[in-house]
Amino acid sequence: MDGFRRRGVIPRFHKWAADIAEAGDTIGFDYGHTRISLYRAVLAVIVLVAVIAFGRIASGVVRRLFTRMTNLDPTQRLLGEKLVSLAVWVLTILIGIDALGISLTALTVFSGALGLAVGFGLQKTFGNLIAGIILLMDRSIKPGDVIAVNGGKGAPAVGQVKKIGIRAVSVTTRDKIEYLIPNEILMTSQVENWSYSSRDVRVKVPVTVAYGSDIDQAEALMLEAARAVKRVMNKPEPTVWLSAFGDNAIEFEIQCWINDPEEGVGNIRSDVLKKVWHLFREHGVEIPFPQRDIHFRGPLRIERED
Repeated sequence: MDGFRRRGVIPRFHKWAADIAEAGDTIGFDYGHTRISLYRAVLAVIVLVAVIAFGRIASGVVRRLFTRMTNLDPTQRLLGEKLVSLAVWVLTILIGIDALGISLTALTVFSGALGLAVGFGLQKTFGNLIAGIILLMDRSIKPGDVIAVNGGKGAPAVGQVKKIGIRAVSVTTRDKIEYLIPNEILMTSQVENWSYSSRDVRVKVPVTVAYGSDIDQAEALMLEAARAVKRVMNKPEPTVWLSAFGDNAIEFEIQCWINDPEEGVGNIRSDVLKKVWHLFREHGVEIPFPQRDIHFRGPLRIERED
């Protein structure tokens, strides 16, 4: 560095930069007390690019740092990452404003206009931002939870929370359909969380047997079928309830528990029913089908009055 100074490289560079800045500043016009010129426009673009680049790099560093904090649970890591990233962006923007030589007192009019824009156009955006932070703070919904999502086509679909973003929560169903639900909706609507305090979920499987069957044998076979499915938990144990005497069959309900609802519920019912089908056929237990008895009472006589 001293060699560069002795050779006069650094002073000459400063002089060239000053000459270029002065020449660029002459190309422009004055608007009130503000000078608008080519130099100031280029400087603003450079500062803007630098702010965006630094903000993204700093956010990536913060994300990697919180990922390594294994002593925190995923919700705490995500909340800390969001808050620190937000603080980094605010600090970076303030540094960029200072680098442009803009006085903060001159931003009073702009801040008033920004507040008006937030009140009207950006109200939902900031509402979703605050709602996302609240969701992470109270841990009512966190990444990995299984919740019921209303897709607008009948019964709610069950999906797993993949990501809680600034604007929306990403929920992926078993059909690989990804719902982006605004954070504000999850704050103000009733949400069915299958893994909020416990991941254990009870699955109900209806089964019917024909009248005349040995119900004790049928119950034992249904319990055996439920226990044979790998995902069914041993504790709590599966149970079988006789729910009703129907028109065409005796109605039972198998109740079994799983602790991985994100893997689906319909496939559990299918596996249990397949086991029931094979065991019933092996032991001669009949699965009935609707039957109707029709009785003819003879022709209807109509007497004619004169």
